[in-house]
Amino acid sequence: MECYKKYGKIWGIYDGRQPLLSVMDTNMIKTILVKECYSFFTNRQGFGLNGPFKDSILIARDENWKRIRSVLSPTFTSGRLKEMLPIVRRYAETLVKNVEKKAKKNESIALKDILGPYSMDVVTSTSFSVDIDSLNNPSDPFVSNINKMLKFSFFSPVFLIVIIFPFLIPIMDKLNINFFPNEVTDFFHKAVTHIKENRKTTRNDRVNFLQLMIDSQTTENNKEMQNGVNSSSSKALTDAEISAQALIFIFAGYETTSNTLSHVSYYLATNPDVQTKLQQEVDETFPNKATPTYDAVMQMEYMEMVISETLRLIPPAPRLERQCKKDIQINGVTIPKDTIVSIPAYVLHRDPEHWPEPEEFRPERFTKEAREARDPYVYLPFGLGPRNCIGMRFAQMLMKVALTHMMQNFTLQPCKETQIPLELDVKLAMVPTKPVVLKFVRRVTSEQEE
Repeated sequence: MECYKKYGKIWGIYDGRQPLLSVMDTNMIKTILVKECYSFFTNRQGFGLNGPFKDSILIARDENWKRIRSVLSPTFTSGRLKEMLPIVRRYAETLVKNVEKKAKKNESIALKDILGPYSMDVVTSTSFSVDIDSLNNPSDPFVSNINKMLKFSFFSPVFLIVIIFPFLIPIMDKLNINFFPNEVTDFFHKAVTHIKENRKTTRNDRVNFLQLMIDSQTTENNKEMQNGVNSSSSKALTDAEISAQALIFIFAGYETTSNTLSHVSYYLATNPDVQTKLQQEVDETFPNKATPTYDAVMQMEYMEMVISETLRLIPPAPRLERQCKKDIQINGVTIPKDTIVSIPAYVLHRDPEHWPEPEEFRPERFTKEAREARDPYVYLPFGLGPRNCIGMRFAQMLMKVALTHMMQNFTLQPCKETQIPLELDVKLAMVPTKPVVLKFVRRVTSEQEE
């Protein structure tokens, strides 16, 4: 924010030894993320040392990324997500039961302790078709390995070496050093292989991302055999690529979803008028605590506004990055090859030029009329263009189903442990400096009163 105030909409800094161009001009942002995405700005910044993650959609580059994206896109359609709703709903019901235990004792709740397990259980179940109860079974091998994988730190020696001495990356790569523990990635690769082998003898009708990827692999291979296509030019995902996608779904989906749910809960607790309005919308959409359906959940307008405003104030990532493939000039600004272009979403989302009183929580900023009147490139919680977040609708479904169940059953209130206002660590990750702690008060319906 200080750089924007001092230098305007374009400035340069060094990120370790890497020159970085920060851009807040929306015309340039449109060119970078959309118009010239394929020609100049296809790739994200690559640190190397990604181990098995190098084949994931998050890190893959150029034609390899395009191929993986084209294979994965059909697995995130509304039709596929609708088929996964029963799994999500079941874990949302478990979430309510876990909260009830605390609410009955009038205990305050650290949101990460309950929303983290919900998010982990849903993401693992929809990725691997594995049922876990991470809150009550922390020793489950899936739970323990996911927790090890998520202990990644920006202060780890490997990460600091990469930032300060990037010329050592090729040597470290050859020594098989990477950011993530090898035993963890080996565990998940074996799990994928085991599940795939089991599917040859046992048909599982339950829809999950792993099954859909394996099905697409079989379909693509059959097409190529019929058409006599050389397997070296195959579009099908390899087993290693399937493992990488399943891993990245967990790595990218777990913390971002649980963190955003925590932030939404905080803003609801500290804005009771907003919470009451959301509860009314939920009650009208699902009278008498009716079971949430996909279409009805996704069409709740006020809930969408509440989540959108939360993502404006606390986007999942503070900035988006693209690496320039060739020299290019945009709006008179020359961007040399290999420059990392950074779009600071956090700063953009709090720019008073586009958001009056930007620190205030106001869901009304996202009415249909307000959205249509605003430049679309000033709001980028999931990115924009061909390389936006492929799991955006899946994440929204997870959040909306959880919020629906929470609003049907509880009223959220701040307590003495609640940090007000919320202080964020914006340098490394968009997380509060202290855990979000709230009280959950059981809602009393008219039927219960009688």
